Amino acid sequence: MVMQFAPLGSSGMFVSRFCLGAMTFGGADNPAGNAIGRLSATEADAIVGMALDAGINFIDTADVYGGGGSETVLGEVLKERRRDVVLATKVSGKSGSGPNDIGQSRSHIMESLEASLRRLKTDHIDLYQLHNFDPYTPIEVVLRSLDDAVRQGKVRHIGCSNFAAWQLMKALGISAREGLEPIVSIQSFYSLAGRDIEDEVIPAVSDQKLGLLCWSPLAGGLLSGKFDRSGSKDTAARRAKISFPPVDEARTFNVIDALKAVAERRESEPAQVALAWLLAQSAVTSVIVGIKRLDQLEANLSALDLALEDDDLRQLDEASQRPAAYPGWIQSYNAAARVPAGYPFDGPNWALGEQPR
Repeated sequence: MVMQFAPLGSSGMFVSRFCLGAMTFGGADNPAGNAIGRLSATEADAIVGMALDAGINFIDTADVYGGGGSETVLGEVLKERRRDVVLATKVSGKSGSGPNDIGQSRSHIMESLEASLRRLKTDHIDLYQLHNFDPYTPIEVVLRSLDDAVRQGKVRHIGCSNFAAWQLMKALGISAREGLEPIVSIQSFYSLAGRDIEDEVIPAVSDQKLGLLCWSPLAGGLLSGKFDRSGSKDTAARRAKISFPPVDEARTFNVIDALKAVAERRESEPAQVALAWLLAQSAVTSVIVGIKRLDQLEANLSALDLALEDDDLRQLDEASQRPAAYPGWIQSYNAAARVPAGYPFDGPNWALGEQPR
C-alpha cells in the first residue's frame, strides 16, 4: 500500500487521501460529550502511530468531540509528531452552559480557538473549520473573525462543514469582495448511501476548486458489511444503536447488495469497496475514517489498493444513483441540445458540475 495525496483546495498543501478522524478519541470522563469510542491516550497513540507510519498526514477533530476530550488526547499523543501532521479542528458547537457558548460570534470563535490551541498543545491550527452554518451571526462577522485568526498566525487556512452550496458561495463571494481569507475546503456527508451533495455542493466545489472532505463514508457503519435487510447480528455496532446519518434505507439495501457483489468479484470486503468508490470520485480530496481498533485502520487502508473497474463503478452507481434534482436535469438537457452534430458528447451530468468537453 502506497499512500496517495491530493491538494487541499487552493491552500498549496497536500493531504493524504485518507484523513484520520479523531471523534473516537477521549471523552471517557465526559459522558455528555460528543464522542463514540472514548479511547484513552494509550489507545489513540497506537492508532495515530499506525496512521502516520502508513503515510496519513491529515487528522481531523472538533472542539465538541468528547467535550474537548478528543483535542486533549490528540495533543497528548502528537507531541513531537505535530510537525508531520496537517491538523484540522472545528468551531461552532456548544462548549459551555451560557447562551453565547455556541455559534460563530466573534467572542465564541476567539475563545474556542484559544481553548483548542491549549488542548492540542500547538501554536497553530492548519485547517480551522466552521462546524455548521450559523444563521444568527452575519457571515461577514464570521469571516472577519477567521481572517483575524489567520493574520495572527494562529490559523493557517479556513474551511467549513455541512454548508449548503448557496451558503458556501456567499461566503466565498464576501471573502473575495472584502479581501478576507477564503474558505479552501468543505467537509460534507458523502457516501454511496448519501449522494445528496451531488446536486449542488459538488458542482460548487468543482467550479471553485475547493477541497472536499467526506465524513461518515460508511454511513455510520451501515456499509460496513455487517448490515443487510434483516439488520445486524452485531448488537454493539454503532448503527444498531443510532440511525445516523439518516439515509434512504430501501435504496441503501440495494447499495449493500451491489457492494457485496463487487466485493466478492474483487476478493475484497464491502467496506473497502465503499471507500474505494469514494476515492474514485474526482471531486473528493480526502475520506475521513473514524477508527476504534487497529485492525479497522488496516482494513480501511487496503482500499487504496483497490482500483475499481468500469463495471464495478457502473454497478455501484446504478444501485445508489438518485434522480437528478431540478434544475440540474433541465440544464443537462440544455447542454446536450447545444452540441453540434459530430461533436464528442456523451452527456455531462450537470448536477455533478461536469462540463462539456
